[in-house]
Amino acid sequence: MFDWQLATSEQRIECLSRPAVKVGDKVKAAVEKIIDNVARNGDNALLGYAEQFDARINPRIRVTGTELIESEFALTPELKSAIDQAYSNIKKFHQLQLPQSKTVETQPGVICELRYQAIEAVGLYVPGGSAPLPSSVLMQGVCAQLSGAKTIVLATPVKGDCQIHPAILYAAKLCGVTDVIECGGAGAIAAMALGTNSVPKVNKIFGPGNSFVTMAKQLLSQSVPGLAIDMPAGPSEVLVIADKGANPEFIAADLLSQAEHGEDSQVILLASDSQLIEETQAAIERQLGELSRADIARAALKNSTLILVESIEQAFEISAEYGPEHLILQIRGAERYLPLVKNAGSVFVGDYTPESAGDYASGTNHVLPTYGYSKTYSSLNLMDFYKAYTVQSITKEGLRGLSIAILPLAQAEGLDAHANAVKVRLENNND
Repeated sequence: MFDWQLATSEQRIECLSRPAVKVGDKVKAAVEKIIDNVARNGDNALLGYAEQFDARINPRIRVTGTELIESEFALTPELKSAIDQAYSNIKKFHQLQLPQSKTVETQPGVICELRYQAIEAVGLYVPGGSAPLPSSVLMQGVCAQLSGAKTIVLATPVKGDCQIHPAILYAAKLCGVTDVIECGGAGAIAAMALGTNSVPKVNKIFGPGNSFVTMAKQLLSQSVPGLAIDMPAGPSEVLVIADKGANPEFIAADLLSQAEHGEDSQVILLASDSQLIEETQAAIERQLGELSRADIARAALKNSTLILVESIEQAFEISAEYGPEHLILQIRGAERYLPLVKNAGSVFVGDYTPESAGDYASGTNHVLPTYGYSKTYSSLNLMDFYKAYTVQSITKEGLRGLSIAILPLAQAEGLDAHANAVKVRLENNND
């Protein structure tokens, strides 16, 4: 237990410090080599990496349309129903974010418009690993589908002689994915950024990944003209604010659900009651014994802290400074504290709102800013799949009225040609 009131400023900073992101020069050099290989050799480079990194014997790049169509028949009714329910909720929530064009007459004869246009081609990356991640497909794919993107490419690695899990394919089909690519890592990111014979070139790349994926996204967004990425990424994290009325079993479960993501994950509890912290510690130990990923969770707990605070108000101040990816409020009358929330990717209110709900099926997006980026970045939302542009149309009389602002400003800035573009129009008598 860390007592905030008894700690020095240096100890408080150390308590909230995140584990270092281990991205060294070796990772950068390796990724640069992969990008160069994909740029020169395209599909052949991807096939080679599938053999090298994923132990594929007869690798391929594209999934057939027939496999997408038939994927649902390979699912259990329970899993298909779960994906359908999650898809429906995620779509319902994100439909609220559909942008509306706006028009205003700023002064007589001067019409200004704000319009939105979908990004035409987007790439969605879904990490591989020990289990399929259809939830990651849904969180990205629903937004791409609602935006009206013409090309939606999904890339995911496949290990050994396995096939892409039908849950991934079914979720992709629901979201209108046009191309499913069987490759992963930095090579997949490079292929989507640069384009190959089999992989369409995209304008923006979304999705989480390991240090090689993250490095590839960063390097390519800096070197490929017009390519964008979703947001900076760091290890997963959760911060729980709890009062003495909170259930320690619930708190422990929430902390462990995030700790099992990876050894570099971080979980923090801010509680106003020392007995609650002690009971939570005991609950963590009990629940760890039941988890299949207990070793990973224990490693993550080394980066984590249970903090005793003076008040709930102080807890919100500390949380705002930390800027968590997930913020869970297990406090009585939690709704009245919402105005105190600052710098959080997603907020979970009340004892029966676990972070797992947002990860899978409540409807909000689980692609969130981490590592303190919630101070400046938002959760993934529909607007990330659009670009906005402006339109203006002005009558001659409108321009005459506007000229009393344009001409003095152009003169002050020494831009005579700007002023002349207005004058020649006003002096034109051929209307």
